Amino acid sequence: MRIVQLANFYGPRSGGLRTALHHLGSGYAANGHQVTLVVPGPAHADEELSPGVRRVTLPAPRIPGAGGYRAVDPWRVRALLDHLAPDRLEVSDRLTLRGMGRWAAARGVPSVVISHERLDRLLEQFLLPAPLARRCADRANARMAASYDTVVCTTEFALEEFERIGARNVARVPLGVDLRTFTPSRHDRSLRAELARGADALLVHCGRLSPEKHVERSVDTAAELHAAGQDVRLVIAGDGPRREALERRAAGLPVTFLGFVDRRADVATLLASADVCLAPGPHETFGLAALEALASGTPVVVSASSALREIVEPDCGAAVPDHAPAFAGAVTALLDHPEPTRRSAARARAEQYPWHAAVTGMLTALRATTP
Repeated sequence: MRIVQLANFYGPRSGGLRTALHHLGSGYAANGHQVTLVVPGPAHADEELSPGVRRVTLPAPRIPGAGGYRAVDPWRVRALLDHLAPDRLEVSDRLTLRGMGRWAAARGVPSVVISHERLDRLLEQFLLPAPLARRCADRANARMAASYDTVVCTTEFALEEFERIGARNVARVPLGVDLRTFTPSRHDRSLRAELARGADALLVHCGRLSPEKHVERSVDTAAELHAAGQDVRLVIAGDGPRREALERRAAGLPVTFLGFVDRRADVATLLASADVCLAPGPHETFGLAALEALASGTPVVVSASSALREIVEPDCGAAVPDHAPAFAGAVTALLDHPEPTRRSAARARAEQYPWHAAVTGMLTALRATTP
């Protein structure tokens, strides 16, 4: 069976969407399907990502102010789809490619759209009042849900805005985590000592430095702990449009900016070598970076406003209100727990999210369980 995956906002560097698409695609191929991933880029390319998985890059302009992200013209995508003639269509873009469900319906191709974000939260972020944001999101979500056979949500948090409009074609399929790459065995004492610079505790924030991630809360958490006399150092791994502002905010604090860490193995070693991971983004609909930290044996402190409250349990982390004192208090409480206990609990929680389960769930949603 030919499965085509579509995505804009597929960055040139690793990120949650890119990671998810690659793992799902390789999983589909392992089940005997032919997979083509269509993404935007600076120039046309057609390459084999892994056995059975092909990636076609279509030329697309940069989106201003988006830190390098691109969006390909939907008409060009439709022309390519006519050529590829997929048996199933999976779309990971509710905004610029939202009309692809109509393309699939007109050709009798079963289609799925994955809700990787909460539209109402995105609209609120752009300063719309909450009631107006919900009304706008409800109208857009109703139209989108009607144009696809299935809407996939990765968490109950993501599902809420579709339950609010009474959509009946919604499936919940949690994503997974790479349990081989992200593992406590990557803990590196030498790296930890180098990064901690003599501090008693090493905190890490890993992800894109963009407004919706609220990285400033991690910086402010380090400031709270430092002011309370706790000897900690925060390492921030990632890059993005907020970096300069964050560096100014962190001036004089025990905060190190690593920039973008290219190799996934290096990210895994960093996460496994930290004591606590911070994930303050209030709009996360799954939070793959936090799950990778858990898989690495590192507990996480997350925003209780996000979907991560469903993943993080008290023995492996904490979900707290969206302010730095709450994050600082949770970090202190976690560090008071014996290290072997908190690390084993974190790993055990992550093991409940293997990628093969996500692949099985998505193939069911695609009605593509057999080749």
